[in-house]
Amino acid sequence: MNNTLDIYQLKNGMILLGERIENVHSASFQFLLPAGASLLPDRCCGASSVINDWLFRGAGDRSSRELIEAFDRLGVHRHASTSAHHLSLNASLEAGNLPSALELYADVIGRPQLAAKQFELSRQLAVSELQGLDDDPRQKIMTLLYEQFYPDPFGRPAIGKLDQLQALPFERTADIVKRMPDPSKTLFSICGNYDFDAVCKQIEILFDAQSNQGLIEKQPASKGKHYSHFPSEGAQVHIGLMTPMPTVASEFYYEIAAAVSVLSGSMSSRLFTEVREKRGLCYAVGANYRTMRDYAGISCYAGTTPDKAQQTLDVILEQFRLLKDGISTDELQRAKVGLKTSLIMQGESTCARSSSIAADHFLLGRVRELAEIREKIETLSVDSVLRFLQKHPFEDFTIVTIGPNAVTV
Repeated sequence: MNNTLDIYQLKNGMILLGERIENVHSASFQFLLPAGASLLPDRCCGASSVINDWLFRGAGDRSSRELIEAFDRLGVHRHASTSAHHLSLNASLEAGNLPSALELYADVIGRPQLAAKQFELSRQLAVSELQGLDDDPRQKIMTLLYEQFYPDPFGRPAIGKLDQLQALPFERTADIVKRMPDPSKTLFSICGNYDFDAVCKQIEILFDAQSNQGLIEKQPASKGKHYSHFPSEGAQVHIGLMTPMPTVASEFYYEIAAAVSVLSGSMSSRLFTEVREKRGLCYAVGANYRTMRDYAGISCYAGTTPDKAQQTLDVILEQFRLLKDGISTDELQRAKVGLKTSLIMQGESTCARSSSIAADHFLLGRVRELAEIREKIETLSVDSVLRFLQKHPFEDFTIVTIGPNAVTV
């Protein structure tokens, strides 16, 4: 696969990134707008969830229905999401329709209609999605965990809080949208079959506005509690825990990835084997690495029953702490194979790659080529992973539980 990395900065500060893949017929692009959950004004938690939908309910000269039909005619697969730092607008489509799609997104970002009636519909959808967390306890407990683990405002849930969503004013949300387009803090990324010069010229015309005040970044406050329990009657207990780690910009990033894979990368991993298979303590268990620009950690989820909750937590913590005492060559090899498989899958998906190159630029200030990542994975050794684990032992945990009774921490 012949991939070419492109980068260009507009006069207003907006950065354009691209990775061209010549042998595909599609293109995927992403706008990272500086309107993440941590940037929202106080008492507006969940506003970005409303905005994700509201932006597409009429833009430019097109009504909500006309805008939807325009996207459908172009075959655009679109998605909007929110992280702590950004509101992300993603699209994938046939490469020949790229110029027309960019025109639509210029209207969505720069000329949304922001009708009051449409706002109410978008807010009700956001409220319904938040209430739906009760039917998805895994997502619910991880949302609660991140809120406790990260310092405020970086742990604020993008999905929102019910009281704030229900009281969210139309005028204040419209003001957020109007302040959102700040080209100096906006990233655009694209991957697939495209003409980068043509894309740059078009975006320079469509997004020629100068930077405005934008949303104000806040200083981090204190973290949440070491342990929080949320009572819930039922036959299940949900456990979430997280321990701090260096960020993706750290020299140890690949050792962290390998350690997480040994813990939870497959059905041969330690958590699955020791917690679920050998002891039958839970029906689900898994760990992941999550990184922001300034904060990162390894999170873990387990679903179990009230009578097994305490032992489940104890064994999970034990497996985290035992990792520094030694890993086998076979465990590391399985981890490396799993990491390379994920890398290959990412490289073959224009959507995943457009997102990752934007994330790289924001988090690292540069874009890692797939060959560089593959080389870093190949050079991992048992000794290098253990050196990292001994320097960064798993000692500090934030723990959250949902269930009939609390556990002992």
